[in-house]
Amino acid sequence: MGGRGRSRTQRKHFAQSRENNWKYTKNDPEQQQNATADNNSNRENSNPSWKPFVTQNIAFEEYYKEQGIVPPEEWNTFMDCLRSELPAAFRINSSSQCYLEIQAKLENDFMKSLQEEGTDGSEVVAIRPLPWYPENLAWQSTFSRKQLRKNNILERFHEFLKLQNEIGNITRQEAVSMVPPLFLDVRPDDIILDMCAAPGSKTFQLLEMIHHSAEPGSLPGGMVLANDVDVQRCNLLIHQTKRMSTANLIVTNHEAQHFPSCHLNRTYGEGSEPQEVKELDIDQLLFDRVLCDVPCSGDGTLRKAPDIWRRWNAGMGNGLHGLQVQIAMRAAYDYSRQVTFEFVLKDELVDSKLPGCLVPIDMTYDTIIEGLSLLKVGGRMVYSTCSMNPIENEAVVAEILRRCGGSVELIDVSSELPQLVRRPGLKKWKVQDKGMWLNSYNEAHDSRRAAVVPGMFPSGKGYVDAPQHGDDARSSQLPDHGSNGHSQNGVGMVQDPATPTTILDEEASTLPLERCMRIVPHDQNSGAFFIAVFHKLSPLPVTQKKHCYQPGKTTSTGNFQAQSLPKVKDINADEVEQVDSVGNQLSEVTMGDADILENGNDEATLDTDPSKIVEGKRPELIKPSSDGKAGPELVTGSRKLQMRGRWRGIDPILFYHEEAAVGQIKAFYGIKESFPFKGHLIVRNTDIDHVKRVYYVSKSVKEVLELNFLAGEQLKIAAVGLKMFERQKDVSTECVFRITSEGVPLLLPHITKQIVYASPVDFKLLLQYKSIKFGDFVDAEFREKASKLQFGCCAVILNKDNKTLSEPQVDASTIAIGCWRGRNSITVMVIALDIQELLERMLTYSEEDSDSLLLENKPLIAA
Repeated sequence: MGGRGRSRTQRKHFAQSRENNWKYTKNDPEQQQNATADNNSNRENSNPSWKPFVTQNIAFEEYYKEQGIVPPEEWNTFMDCLRSELPAAFRINSSSQCYLEIQAKLENDFMKSLQEEGTDGSEVVAIRPLPWYPENLAWQSTFSRKQLRKNNILERFHEFLKLQNEIGNITRQEAVSMVPPLFLDVRPDDIILDMCAAPGSKTFQLLEMIHHSAEPGSLPGGMVLANDVDVQRCNLLIHQTKRMSTANLIVTNHEAQHFPSCHLNRTYGEGSEPQEVKELDIDQLLFDRVLCDVPCSGDGTLRKAPDIWRRWNAGMGNGLHGLQVQIAMRAAYDYSRQVTFEFVLKDELVDSKLPGCLVPIDMTYDTIIEGLSLLKVGGRMVYSTCSMNPIENEAVVAEILRRCGGSVELIDVSSELPQLVRRPGLKKWKVQDKGMWLNSYNEAHDSRRAAVVPGMFPSGKGYVDAPQHGDDARSSQLPDHGSNGHSQNGVGMVQDPATPTTILDEEASTLPLERCMRIVPHDQNSGAFFIAVFHKLSPLPVTQKKHCYQPGKTTSTGNFQAQSLPKVKDINADEVEQVDSVGNQLSEVTMGDADILENGNDEATLDTDPSKIVEGKRPELIKPSSDGKAGPELVTGSRKLQMRGRWRGIDPILFYHEEAAVGQIKAFYGIKESFPFKGHLIVRNTDIDHVKRVYYVSKSVKEVLELNFLAGEQLKIAAVGLKMFERQKDVSTECVFRITSEGVPLLLPHITKQIVYASPVDFKLLLQYKSIKFGDFVDAEFREKASKLQFGCCAVILNKDNKTLSEPQVDASTIAIGCWRGRNSITVMVIALDIQELLERMLTYSEEDSDSLLLENKPLIAA
């Protein structure tokens, strides 16, 4: 019965390659005949179904030729570069303990070896540092998969990159994607907001910057708040940043254009005397730096996402213009209708349905609360896209400057990063709608003035009530086409969609848009990117505008018929209210307060109740818990309930104040009083008695969490803090919480107990075999000290020079691992990837005789 299947047909029975009906269409006999005629030697080249991507799009070429993105003499070079493969790039984590070792290995090992050996018989610069990135921390590789298979050095280099990327010592990231954080001018104490953070490469870069100069065992004063609208992309963001092992990060899940202000009033309440709340150092969540890397059409990523070639059309950029302005301003718009379309979200190609972002009504009828109020006065904001379209770039920047007046300026950063080749922003561009070129908003057809808004044009001017030249003629010329000039059924096409109209003179912006930066691919063999840097000079003035209209009803000018036109309150300079002011001077209106907007009150009013700042109901009063336990209490009338988390599907965040457990941890590990421990521990479990993980947060994150609690949990926090302790099950020890591998580097300089130093030989044995009995250690002194440790978690530190150490000494080069002291052995509590990386680093510190020992005893770890 069982047998070994000797009579079954096997691969060796076929002299020629077998036909694969999954690869070829059955209705194409010519392809099938050609495929079966080829033998195994050339089957890789005989597969007609694996066709390369189509790298041509007539509408794309016509559009960007008309916009003048590059001079005509550079057009062919520009297009050839777009059709070529994008070099891979990666960045060394400057806050990593071994970043200098990685840098030296790249320069002295891989780079020199490849230069000496050459690739494919000739010298090829396979890897090199990016000249414009500071301190040679960013590198670029240009070798192909074919070269990788043939060259042993490249193969070893590739495996090295994969390991270091998994651990977090390097981050793979497109070269131009590294540029925007560099212009933020980040300092260690900055509070930073990354509004559209996923997948997390720029967030990781920001964290590197604030941690770069931090001493071992200390945390910077700043923090990064990374936000993304999509839950799944938030999970990817958390996975990426987890490699950083930082206590200075909060990950939130909000629409960027509706990001909560998290404002706190000192006293508030209804029906009783005002109640005092806990005194905090901050009243409102404001940021020193804001990175606004908005969703875009993504045509700057054509080299790594060639599928965009066949899908690109001018409507993609037009449709995203309103959303990009919203995010940059952090406004609260309503939309007249919903449209579904495909778009590229930052650096990744995705197919998505984004409701309500394509066709905003005339922006002058929206309730605008300037989102730059999230930025502190004197702060800096970087706006960036991976698109080349001026509608998504210069038009958005111009609209921001017009709305903010003199409160915000566009910075000239041409002197920064001098080796980065960039081009100035455009001052002239046109809008293409339904295959027609428009020089100004006046040229837009009446039926299209809901989709084409004044802010898309260089001047930003709206409809001019003057005799229109050829409206009827233009209406008759307007074809029923899609946004890319093709008809809806895909047959007809505009004869010359690139021919501009000549009804009015071409507009030019008077704003200093030349201070923007456009990176084009053929300048430095990269992708395309757009960057603009803003500096906030003063608080933004209040502009209260009405939002009320009847959907579908338009005036003769094409605008929606409003029930009442907006009015702006006239106030003197001495009476100006600022949207950035803390305390009782913040005036905000949200979508949840539509009744306020429709009651005919045109005056800008102050909303002192923080419950109306974001959507949903809020408690009337929030005060600290009376029982002293984690989390404040909510008081609504006579009822009290412990706050357990407002957001559905999100674990609550509670400060861990259990004195018995915290005191047990401090006593067991001998944590110094100088370490900021109390009030910095949080948990994500409402069952305080059965907490599994305890997280540590920095001072800046702690203040934000306290503010968020007292403001009614306005932030939907998906992840926060550094996992420092984890409960061990079914063990009889004085402390059931062990130190995690992520928490060891931060906590190590501050513990005085459960520490032991190991010689290089014994340290290597631990890494190789993971669990070693006391009698099997080589060093007798280490064996004795390890056996005297208390039963439970301990830290084993590598004594590289075999020195006699009376007291623990920890510096930037210290290598330590978390272990468990059992009854008769020491067991390593580190994941396999970290063990593999530590073993490779041990080669640097090992003696010649121990190198041979490592080769003879292969590590017992997973690949």
